[in-house]
Amino acid sequence: MPCERKTMRYGHSEGHTEVCFDDTGKFIVTCGNDGDVRIWENLDDDPKFITVGEKAYSLALKNGKLVTASSNNTVQIHTFPDGDPDGILTRFTTNATHVTFNSSGSRVAAGSSDFMVKVVEMSDSSQQKTLRGHEAPVLSVTFDPKDEFLASSSCDGSVVVWNIEDQTQVISWPLLQKTNDVSNASSLCRLAWQPGAAKLLAVPVESKVHLYERGSWDHVSTLSDDLLTQPLNVVVWSPCGRFLAAGSVGGFLNVWDVNSKLCIERQKHEKGFTVCGLAWSPSGSQIAYTDTEGCLGMLDGLGTPPTDAGATKAPVKKPAKDYDALFDDDDDGVMDEGLSDGASPVKKAVAADDEEDDDFLMPATGRVRNRGAFLDDENSMDTGSLKLGQDKFGDDDDDAGSAVLAAAAPLLPPRPVYEGPLPSAPQKAFQPGSTPAHLTHRFMMWNSVGIVRGYNDEQDNAIDVEFHDSAVHHAMHLTNSLGHALADLSQEAVLLACPSTDELASKLQCLHFSSWDTNKEWMVDLPQGEDARALCLGQGWAAVATSSLMLRLFSVGGVQREMFSLPGPVVCMAGHGEQLLIAYHRATGFDGEQVLGVQLLQLSRRKRQIISGEPLPLSRRSHLSWLGFTAEGTPCYVDSDGVVRMLNRSLGNTWTPVCNTRDTCKSKSDHYWVVGVHENPQQLRCIPCKGSRYPPTLPRPAVAILPFKLPLCQTSTEKGQMEEQFWRSVLFHNHHSFLSSSGYEVDEEARSQSQKEQQELLMKMFALSCKLEREFRCVELAELMTHNVVTLAIRYASRSRRLALAQRLSELALEKASQIQEEEEEEEEEEQSSSRQTSRKRQTAGYSGHRQQEEEEGEEREEEELREEEEQQETEEAAETKPGLKPFAKEAVSPATLSLTPVGKAGRANPFKVLGSGKPSASSGQPRVTNILDSMTAGRKSAALGGSAGKSSKNPVLKPLAPRPKTKTQSTLLQLTGSNKTKKSQESAEPQVPPPAPPAENTENQRPKTGFQLWLEENRKSITAEQPDLEEMDVIKEAMGRFRALSAEERLSWTERAKGQPGDAADLKKRKRSETGGGGEGEEAENEKTEEDENNAKKKKPLDTSSKLSAFAFNKN
Repeated sequence: MPCERKTMRYGHSEGHTEVCFDDTGKFIVTCGNDGDVRIWENLDDDPKFITVGEKAYSLALKNGKLVTASSNNTVQIHTFPDGDPDGILTRFTTNATHVTFNSSGSRVAAGSSDFMVKVVEMSDSSQQKTLRGHEAPVLSVTFDPKDEFLASSSCDGSVVVWNIEDQTQVISWPLLQKTNDVSNASSLCRLAWQPGAAKLLAVPVESKVHLYERGSWDHVSTLSDDLLTQPLNVVVWSPCGRFLAAGSVGGFLNVWDVNSKLCIERQKHEKGFTVCGLAWSPSGSQIAYTDTEGCLGMLDGLGTPPTDAGATKAPVKKPAKDYDALFDDDDDGVMDEGLSDGASPVKKAVAADDEEDDDFLMPATGRVRNRGAFLDDENSMDTGSLKLGQDKFGDDDDDAGSAVLAAAAPLLPPRPVYEGPLPSAPQKAFQPGSTPAHLTHRFMMWNSVGIVRGYNDEQDNAIDVEFHDSAVHHAMHLTNSLGHALADLSQEAVLLACPSTDELASKLQCLHFSSWDTNKEWMVDLPQGEDARALCLGQGWAAVATSSLMLRLFSVGGVQREMFSLPGPVVCMAGHGEQLLIAYHRATGFDGEQVLGVQLLQLSRRKRQIISGEPLPLSRRSHLSWLGFTAEGTPCYVDSDGVVRMLNRSLGNTWTPVCNTRDTCKSKSDHYWVVGVHENPQQLRCIPCKGSRYPPTLPRPAVAILPFKLPLCQTSTEKGQMEEQFWRSVLFHNHHSFLSSSGYEVDEEARSQSQKEQQELLMKMFALSCKLEREFRCVELAELMTHNVVTLAIRYASRSRRLALAQRLSELALEKASQIQEEEEEEEEEEQSSSRQTSRKRQTAGYSGHRQQEEEEGEEREEEELREEEEQQETEEAAETKPGLKPFAKEAVSPATLSLTPVGKAGRANPFKVLGSGKPSASSGQPRVTNILDSMTAGRKSAALGGSAGKSSKNPVLKPLAPRPKTKTQSTLLQLTGSNKTKKSQESAEPQVPPPAPPAENTENQRPKTGFQLWLEENRKSITAEQPDLEEMDVIKEAMGRFRALSAEERLSWTERAKGQPGDAADLKKRKRSETGGGGEGEEAENEKTEEDENNAKKKKPLDTSSKLSAFAFNKN
């Protein structure tokens, strides 16, 4: 293939330069470091130019659209050849490094220094697909001619084939030398996909070109030249798909015939500069190239060898087809001299085969001779696939070539092709909180204790340990002579591990800086052939997972402890206190999925496995990027899509997504690198990474705090926001119960605050549902409330004139009260039995005096409870002996008053608890249900009259239910004032001397009657006369129906009568009590009244809009 090398022309300033042809081959277009795009009609004329930016890194031209990657981090469109701006196609956070069109010109792919590859539709630039997975700047991108795949190369050393639609990696080959930037790369590694048949992908690897087969992704061939010693920068296919040209760092230009693997053309740059741009003209007769000095050159006359007059008349491609058919028929290399006798110098250079592959010799003719078989017999059918587009680019009038191919084609049996999902490459093991190991300066660990940095450059190979709290330990500088690659850090020690070498075993090294003796360091060699893959530290223990699917436990002092086999290759581990969390591969994933399992072990005195091999849920086509524990000890993890999931212990150890860091990223190429999670306060601590997945070590990155948000539906609405807040509060306070059950001290104030917050949210949702007339939903919300808050819900419902809802809620309140009482009785029995057992164990084991003191306090509390129960029984017996109590009078004393009274820290009051047995009797149970409703209808005005009289009376006192002795700070929605506390203490002391029972009428007049009660007293006889079979409950229901049927004026008159009646009686009752009980109680009642007025004044402050819904329920007056 003789060709002419034309004189080079200066085009751009010194630096990277690229070149391409237009669709017709008439124009050559170049771009360079000066930010200009130059349009050349031929090399002799001066070019036109378009300025696109300060620098132009890459360009592509198709269908009259010129796409350029410039230094302002954009990919721009210009019209061609006019050069008018046509908008911005896409943006990156750093500069784009390479752009290319697909075969039809409908899409553009762009790779960038922010590790991203974007595929953008030309018709609509908002239609973008982002391919994530590279861990360093992207070098080049190229489309599969069938528009199904895209190949890219990167500074991380990998060449990746992507499925464009699924945005997943099909396969990745580690072929290149790793570097941190395009400017430092030894090769640009510009990939090229064979046009037409699209069978082969050409990848320049050092001084050779690797050819990979599409579909199987097998490495089928290598093109090389003995004279090539420096890396190849760029490869490009001829339009027919048969020839491949390559330009090297050393200035060489080579052209191979891919079928024969012959180097058929070899040229040298006239000044030996690096070739960085290469383009083949659409006609196939010219190759344009550019160098790093900004110059443009051309090879002309390619593909036009002299033809022999006696040979078959055919174009230049015909002998090539005959040559392919020859290799199809006989792989042993026996030459058929009659096929192309002198038709091409290439054919004359072919001799008999040898057994050596890829061995090129230079014969006397100056042409290279092939001495190796192209493919063996097993794969001989692939030579047909290497005809490089014979169907599309061959001429129909090729008589000889077509005849040979037609004869050869039926001899090839069809190969079965698997078209199902492809297996995913398994994720490699990593340390959570570390950056990739190939970086010279990296974080080996960043957690809540401190930072471990690793340096591995020409000057130093060392490890720096820095603590967030210098009180734990001072900073340390360690020489890394063993080449440690894994690290973990805790409050007690630094744990390091290095991989094995040919001479040395994999080692585990621990610096136990919290040790009280002088020997603070120990080291262990792992068995031969066993490498450390992951490690972690806990409280008093260390764990290492190895390549032989083993997990080995050590004490922090170096004692070997338990060991066990893992179900699969480890991915990462985390430790916290006595908990060990392990993620591993359960099976092979397909279509980009990772199939991971998780184990959670409790390494306390009583060792147990909490989660045994359950699947670890990940986002679609993502991998695990961080695994750890919250500061409170709840397992959580983050996947590559930025979704944070936390273990929900109250829902059967399921994983709940609590945050998506991608929601707060400004750009698709930005990420958050998680370093810690806190439940109280709710904080996700992470480092924002602009345009990358990992932060640099210098300058020291700043930690940002992200909020949590459960992905509930319709969180933009008020209902959705409150639901999200409620369930997030429930989830993030599950750790209280876990810590208390594990024997840890729990912050009772935080627990009570969380319970208060949850009940307030429920009450707000209840009020909102009432407003929306969703009464069934109101009952569902009430089921989540505590029985104290249900009484508030009953008040709210009755005052909202939703009596049917209030009726339902009162029944629910009775159920809750009885359930709570039964549960507390069971808990008390369990606590008494367990306290006896633990007291025996602690005495024999000699536990610390602190725990004994706690036990004594618990016993004192139990004695106090027993005393209170005895006193209560006495008062209840006195109540049973009272004659002639009417149902309404009895209820007005006990349940109505207590149910509306806020309960303080002494425990939750049970407004429905009846006489000593705890089970409601038939006679008293029915009126109690309606009494709640009856007492509500009186409104707030009656509370001032009947409240103080009812509270200070010496009638039988119902003891509030206290669920556990130690929950003295248990949360309620309302807090008692000081007078309420003193009143309760006096009430608990007063029943020791029971007062004489007052007359029945005084008992009735303790609080003002409602209008309905007065009406019922006068009309009860008529109702019972009409319907004598009615029980008490049915009588009240019938009376309520009739009372509602009255006109508004009649009901109002009954209400006014009720308001006017009880005043004198109440004053009389106060005077009687002051005479019998002394003057102190009267003063106390006045004090209570003034303090209630003060509280009312405080509570009348304006409320913000978020709490208006439930303000009514939380205000006493």
